[in-house]
Amino acid sequence: MASSPRLLLASSSPYRRALLDRLQLEFSTLAPEVDESPLAGETPAALALRLARLKAETVADAVPGAVVIGSDQVVECQGRALGKPGTAERAERQLAELQGQTILFHSALCVTDGQALYVESVPTTVRMRRLDGEQIHRYVRLEQPLDCAGAFKSEALGISLIESLESDDPTALVGLPLIATIRLLGRFGIHLP
Repeated sequence: MASSPRLLLASSSPYRRALLDRLQLEFSTLAPEVDESPLAGETPAALALRLARLKAETVADAVPGAVVIGSDQVVECQGRALGKPGTAERAERQLAELQGQTILFHSALCVTDGQALYVESVPTTVRMRRLDGEQIHRYVRLEQPLDCAGAFKSEALGISLIESLESDDPTALVGLPLIATIRLLGRFGIHLP
């Protein structure tokens, strides 16, 4: 019986790692060094797809023979891309801007073995609750969502900031759409145990 190809997650994200752990597959992580700056005129959806592909291809080039999962998520609000805030002050500003808005999370996925390559994007529409400054400040202090696009963690206390959401995959909002991941891994002969 042939062994499964080596599986790599092209990410340093603890959120993506925790999601992939759910599938009970053996994998390693390798964070690619890529420039995540948007290109001139690039839409948030195109940015997410390009970065997912760039991450997967960069790691696949470094580790020939591996099957590599690359993923990226970009938050779109009124046509503008929002990234990870990095600081508590920026997180509070982002959440103040997003409160009461409908925003779109573009969760892009790329799986490649260096030859075949498949990409998919799973959008999630989120309607944010109206929040006052104290609620935002308290949330940021408690949750520290500085490394999360849109400045909130839906898998934790951030769910309290959401009025509603719509997606074909509940894991897409966390950063790695597992339903699409399972489907694309199957194209490389990697199936769940």
